[in-house]
Amino acid sequence: MSQEKYVYFFGAGKADGRADMRRLLGGKGANLAEMTNLGLPVPPGFTITTDVCRYYYDHNKTYPADLDQQIEEALSRVEEIMGMRFGDPKDPLLFSVRSGAAESMPGMMETILNVGLNDETVEGLAAKTNNPRFVYDSYRRLIQMFSDVAMGINIEFFEEVLDEKKKEKGFVYDTELGVDDLKDIVAKYKAIVKREKGIDFPQDPMDQLRIAQDAVFNSRDAERAIIYRRINNISDDEGSTAVNVQTMVFGNMGDDSGTGVAFTRNPATGENKFFADLLFNAQGEDVVAGIRTPIHIDELAKVMPDVYKQLLDIAKKLEDHYRDMQDIEFTIQQGRLWMLQTRRGKRTAMSDVKIAVDMVKEGLIDKETAVARISPEKVDQLLHPMIDPDAEVRVIGRGLPAGPGAAVGKAVFTAKRAEEMAKQGEKVILVRTFTSPEDVGGMHVSQGILTATG
Repeated sequence: MSQEKYVYFFGAGKADGRADMRRLLGGKGANLAEMTNLGLPVPPGFTITTDVCRYYYDHNKTYPADLDQQIEEALSRVEEIMGMRFGDPKDPLLFSVRSGAAESMPGMMETILNVGLNDETVEGLAAKTNNPRFVYDSYRRLIQMFSDVAMGINIEFFEEVLDEKKKEKGFVYDTELGVDDLKDIVAKYKAIVKREKGIDFPQDPMDQLRIAQDAVFNSRDAERAIIYRRINNISDDEGSTAVNVQTMVFGNMGDDSGTGVAFTRNPATGENKFFADLLFNAQGEDVVAGIRTPIHIDELAKVMPDVYKQLLDIAKKLEDHYRDMQDIEFTIQQGRLWMLQTRRGKRTAMSDVKIAVDMVKEGLIDKETAVARISPEKVDQLLHPMIDPDAEVRVIGRGLPAGPGAAVGKAVFTAKRAEEMAKQGEKVILVRTFTSPEDVGGMHVSQGILTATG
């Protein structure tokens, strides 16, 4: 009797999976495999399938008997490629642990970065890289994300410590914190874990990996994920997630490193022009969280022209391969480009129509495909009211629009309040410093959303 395959490896130009295996590998895992097979620079790793997620929920949150062995085998293959060992105190391999369902649900399920750091490996990595500031920045990120996602500790406890330290030093940005500041933050973070849970922060890298895996599978049934599936008519089966365990690459190693999110075409207008946000000396969550305002991708062209050209070449290769506008995530580690994700880019209705028409003209798709891509909901969006461009209006503020149309409503400042007032028949505008996945219910019922950052 053949053993069922639960773990799919990708790395060094070869992957077990393909793009058409979304239901089994999730969108992220399938596309990581496809990018690997295309010869793109993808950090090696492995995908634990959506079948394991289904098994987990069908068997009282337990796992198939063969799973651990298959994970260990895939882990060994990654270690062999990287020439590093997971948990090695002197030369540690670190992982990101990310979700990825068959139907994309951006931000709804969990991610934990820097898995494998502990009090020993942090010293070994600091000595190896001669960059202790970067290492302790990564360690404080791990403790914060892991404690929030996997241990259920209120993230605000950690944010308060970080904000207090910046205020004490007179700093605005996390990047201004020095290694001693970060060591102090790490110590305070560990004290929060001890205070809240009565245990020390997990030090065994394999324990961290297993707990992170549980957290990703558990996030399938988090309230925000359930609400998102309901709003977008995604079944629980389609929402079953894979777990992607991938070698960490670091955008927070200094000014020669960074991370970004890009679209192969403008998602708001459909213009055939590369569109991207980038943060130097940052990790991926910094970009999507809107904590720091990203810089324009043209800055990359000035300081790293070779990396910029490589990124443009990869973007074109991906769009030509998938024959659709792509949303891509990338990291630059000390001047070297790595690709972390590609998926069909979300876009406005106006953009959707323009991209479909342009791709027919460019010979990428036929007319039937173009028409099939425009959903009835997108046609509805095209009919949204808007402010007459020629109207005389008194402008009280300016910003970057993220969606089509104009909206009118009462300003509310929490997602919960938006839901309450909408149930009473009120039209509301949700006003937030920046939105988070927890706001999805309030966002859905609002006429419009106004944010200060992100």
